[in-house]
Formats: sequence, C-alpha cells, structure tokens
Amino acid sequence: MPLIDTQGNGLVFLLCVPRSGSSLSTVMLQNHSRIFATQEMWFLMNLVDLSRADARAYGGSSIIRQFYQAMVSEDHYEKACRSFALEIYNGFLEGSGADFIVDKSPRYYYMLEWLDRLFPQSRRIHLQRNPLSVAASFKKVNRHIGAGFNVMDSFNSSKLNMNAIDLTLGLSRLNDYFIEPHPYAYELKYEQLVLDPQGELEKLCSFLGISYEQGMEQYGQFVNSAKADMFYSMGVGDPFLSTHREAHQGSVNNWKSILDRQEVELYCRVLGARLFHRMGYSEQLAEAERWTGVRVDDEPDQEVMERLWKQLEAATGCRWEPSYRMSAPDNDAGSLSSVPRDSEKELSGSPDATREAMITIRQLQTALRAAEHRLEHGYTEQQRLKKQLASAHHKLQRIKSWIPFAHQISAWASQRKMVRGGKS
Repeated sequence: MPLIDTQGNGLVFLLCVPRSGSSLSTVMLQNHSRIFATQEMWFLMNLVDLSRADARAYGGSSIIRQFYQAMVSEDHYEKACRSFALEIYNGFLEGSGADFIVDKSPRYYYMLEWLDRLFPQSRRIHLQRNPLSVAASFKKVNRHIGAGFNVMDSFNSSKLNMNAIDLTLGLSRLNDYFIEPHPYAYELKYEQLVLDPQGELEKLCSFLGISYEQGMEQYGQFVNSAKADMFYSMGVGDPFLSTHREAHQGSVNNWKSILDRQEVELYCRVLGARLFHRMGYSEQLAEAERWTGVRVDDEPDQEVMERLWKQLEAATGCRWEPSYRMSAPDNDAGSLSSVPRDSEKELSGSPDATREAMITIRQLQTALRAAEHRLEHGYTEQQRLKKQLASAHHKLQRIKSWIPFAHQISAWASQRKMVRGGKS
C-alpha cells in the first residue's frame, strides 16, 4: 500500500475558513474506498507554533524558546515537523485500505507559506462559499451552542475574535493564495456541491486521479460504517450535518433570514466588492446592495482590516507574506537538507566520509548559531543597562537642578558645623 512521501504525494488539504461546508465535503469524500477522511485535525498549526513555547506549569518557557532559536535551524525544524506529520498521516493510512488522506482543517490559512515548504506536492482543494452565508452560519451555529455571535460586535471588539479573522483576513488570504491556476490546486464551490453532488464529486475525484464511486455522496447510507463512527465521534464541525442524510440547498441563500441589514452592510463594506467579484459572488453582492440600499466600494475597509491584523499578530506572533500565492510546482521547497545534494556528492566519494563531514558541518552551524544568539543577547543586555544607567544619571541631574545653589548651601552648612564644634 502506498504511503504519503516526503513531498506530500497522497496528501490532500481541504482549505477554507470555518463554516464553509467542509464537514459536508469530508463526509462525502470519506465514503470513497481509497480515501481516508475524518473530522478536523488542526495539528499542523500546533507544530508551526511549537517553538514559541507557551507558558507551562513546569516552567522553562524562555529556555525552550532559546533552544529553538539558538540550537535548531529552520531546515531541521521543518524536517522534524515533516517526519512527525508523516508518522501521524501514514499511521491513519495503515490498515485502512486507503492511499489518500484528506486533512480537513479550517484555519490552515494561518500557515500557507509553511504548508508549501512542508509538503509542496500535496493536493489542495479550495472550498468556496458565499461570504454572507458563511457569516450567517457562524451566527446560526453559535446561537445553537449558546455562544452569541454578531458581526457588528466581533468586528468592533478591542480583543482578538477569531471568527472576525476568519471572515476577513482568512477569506482574503485564501483567495490570494489560489488566485492563479496551479496543477495541485482545485476549486470547489459549496453551492455547486449541494446542487449537483455527484457531478462535483466526479470532477473532484478526477483531479485526485481516482475514479468516482457510485453513491459516495449519499452519506446517510454509510452512517453505520467505521469511518462514519470516527467522523461523528469527534464532535466538531457542523452540528446539523447528522440531521440530514444527503446534501440539501436549505442553507444556500438563507443569510437574509439570519443576518440583519446592519450586519450585511458592514460585512460587505469591510470585505470590499472586488473580493466578492473575484470569488464569483457578484450576484449575491448585488442582492445585498439592493437589500441594504448601500453601494459597496471595490476596496476593503483598510482601517478595520489593519486593526484585526494587529490583534492577530499581537496574539500569535505570526508573520505572513503580503498577498502570498501558492508556490510554483517546480520550486525546491521540499528539499530536506540545508546543504544542496550536489554539494553533498562533491564532499567525498566515500559514504562514511560524507556522513562525517555533514555531521561536522551541522555541529559547526549549531555552535555558530548558539554563539550568535549569546552575542546578540549580551549586546541587547548591554544596551539595556546603558539606557538604564543614562536614565538614572539624567534623573540625578534633574533632581540636583531643583535645588538652587546646591553646592553653595552644602559648603555653607559645612562651615557652620565647624564653627559650632570649635573652642572659639
């Protein structure tokens, strides 16, 4: 049975923002005999943030951060994360009879650059849905679970609200990522999937290089299977999915019955008309403009977008490349070594000599990084102490300036003490 390789062959990422219909797509895909698909995993986001070392009860956060910064190179960190992920993915495949695995994890938009480097030949499905329907689904589901959601409140909050990030930065980032055609990318629209499930799954299977299997879209027929048991037992995703046995169109255009006019007006203004057009939802935007009576500008509301970005950056420390696009298929992002393979061959004709040389190089690189980190830390500490000393000196001089003729008063007081203490 073929397993996922280090380039990501056999691995499929279903990329979207939450509430886009990823649970519906996955519950259909998992019915294919060659596909292993289950509910959300999310674990790659945990790996990418591992080196940030959040506070733990046992302490040592600063030590762990220093370890990753000074001792572990970016190449080796990525290689270790790739190995860990492969163990997880291939562990699922073993014994399943499948040779494809679908990682359906909304919010993977958080780490698209890293995803390209980690598994450059993985297949990526871009699941699109009308943004207004996505916002309505957030409100509907949160109301169902007793957690309120309102577009106005989430966008205007002074604290980080990940639902607001999903609806704005996440949506925009995914559309930048998939803006150009790519042999490893496929666009799937939620509205088309519920309108013609079999037809859309046939095209999707063709993209993956497998044949469509009759009835895989009828997920209600598989509720007693082991795959379905695993899917529903995780308890994440769409809480209403299990109440239906097949796709329906009830949620396609129900946003006007869930969102109010103020929410629709604000959300369309924040996203800007250009994104609706680019996603293929111009008709839905026109309907929203007629309903609210407000014409939406092409450009997004930069003030809101920048404020949300600052909240996300402050909370996570993430760094995104502006308008990042899916890497070209001929890039070398999947290489596992910091030294080019041609250079390794030139080191020596002997495998042992090559291995020893590579070990030496890596040891020297580690020592150099550690020395640079200590030097940088020492320089930073030195500059901090200099600033502290200068500040103290400045305060001392300022206090002295508050006392007029301080030196003369001090001298006069000393003379008086000498006269009083003398015999004459």
